Amino acid sequence: MPQVSFLSLPGAHLGAACSRSVLALVLAAAGGAAMAQGTAYVSSEKDSALTMIDLKTLAVKGTIATCKRARHVQLTPERLIMVACTDSNQADLIDPASGKSVRRIPLGDEPEAFDLSPDGKVIYVSNEDAGEASFIDAASGKKLRSVKVGAEPEGVKVSADGKTLYVTSEVASLVHVIDTASGKVVKNIRVGKRPRRMAITPDGKELWVTNELGASVSIVSTATHEVKDTLKFEVKGARAEDITPVGIQITSDGKRAFVGLGRANHVAFVDVPSRKVSSLVLVGKRAWNVTLDKAQARLYVVNGLSDDVTVVDVAGAKAVKSVPVGRVPYGLVIVE
Repeated sequence: MPQVSFLSLPGAHLGAACSRSVLALVLAAAGGAAMAQGTAYVSSEKDSALTMIDLKTLAVKGTIATCKRARHVQLTPERLIMVACTDSNQADLIDPASGKSVRRIPLGDEPEAFDLSPDGKVIYVSNEDAGEASFIDAASGKKLRSVKVGAEPEGVKVSADGKTLYVTSEVASLVHVIDTASGKVVKNIRVGKRPRRMAITPDGKELWVTNELGASVSIVSTATHEVKDTLKFEVKGARAEDITPVGIQITSDGKRAFVGLGRANHVAFVDVPSRKVSSLVLVGKRAWNVTLDKAQARLYVVNGLSDDVTVVDVAGAKAVKSVPVGRVPYGLVIVE
């Protein structure tokens, strides 16, 4: 950070207390600038493209063409962008440095969501129409294994040690627990109605599952694979059937969770230890997926029906800007 001379600042004659206040403001500004460097990439189901948002200006700076019906998106261990394209039956691997596709990887029929093994060598993907979870070799694109699960599988999450895979079945209202070594389903966990996405707490002890038609999150013990708690959501002025949680992320310290409440057009801030909603933030229409930046200072909310991304200040629990993106945006990943 550049040196600051308080003698050159207005009000410096007010003394040490004022100087300390000014220094705090300068440090805060410097921290904010550091936080804002990078790009958010937003997938679009209708445009077959990723929209790029500059994190510093919060303005759209361009798009990258990709395969058809781009949906789930995340970073690989090599910091490449991988996006699943449902209508192309493949993943597109994009280099953020060049903005160009490196290669395409076949993912089987109707891929929607996926996760990567910790070493990035295996792609675990949900194939919606087939009712299967597929294991794909990332290097060759070869299908290693298919595991039969419940109808309309969607959410996919692998444990930090890579030994356990969790897959949600929307129709069966189950989370399937799969041993990655054997490819066997070792347990089916009954959760709320139409489970969608999942997050694992940093200590690895809990799996949080959003239930879109249950207006809830099921909290599962990863030791016993039993539901230990259920968090129900309420939004003043919203009908229960419009509270449709999907996207979820938990902070790196495990203290707070953020849940997109779908057609209720809000994001819930949840205190993880107490299981209590601390804040509700109004965002765009159909708050779908949520992503924190590296500093965990801003939350980016993808709104599927208003075709925009709402940027939320986490400390203040308030929306600071709405950024128009592609048609029917789905997922978002940040490169900093």
